[in-house]
Amino acid sequence: MMRLPAMSDRDRRTVRFAALAIAVYLVLFGGFKVWSYCEQKRTDYRQLQATARELRDRAIAYQQKAIVAKKLMDDLNLDPARLPREKTMSGASEAIQKAAMARGFGLSSIRETPAHGSGQVLATVQLEGAGPPAGALAFLAGLNTIGFPLVVDSVQFASLGAPGVMKMNLTITILDFSKQTGAREVPHA
Repeated sequence: MMRLPAMSDRDRRTVRFAALAIAVYLVLFGGFKVWSYCEQKRTDYRQLQATARELRDRAIAYQQKAIVAKKLMDDLNLDPARLPREKTMSGASEAIQKAAMARGFGLSSIRETPAHGSGQVLATVQLEGAGPPAGALAFLAGLNTIGFPLVVDSVQFASLGAPGVMKMNLTITILDFSKQTGAREVPHA
């Protein structure tokens, strides 16, 4: 084995200085890399927090819309998922008749006509009936809670001559709920 010559004090100082300089360089270089890594992680975390806040705000907005939709569905007794197109017409007609009977208003004739033109209308129903005025008005007021998308097109009242009995002619449009969109057109009348 080869033996190294003895180092002088000046050489030892130079080696120590060089070792110290290399150690300082490695600490600074490593510290910079660690600092950059931590800063990148901090930035990613802040972006993740912002995304989480945005998603939470959107979820709250959708939650509020869902609450409003649920309240409307409960108030109007309307569930769009239960309205298959094939059964909507017969179900609506049956629900209208039940609503009239429940409010003491007798229906004498019901005429159903299929829709023309617009794909948003399923059918039109023309009703004639007679009964007390309070029953007729209760029937009209209760149409929005029978569970089908209806629009009352026209109402005509007439006296039958007997006190406390009136005749009502009513035209109702039954909408095809599957064709309804969120955009509402303004009528040009």
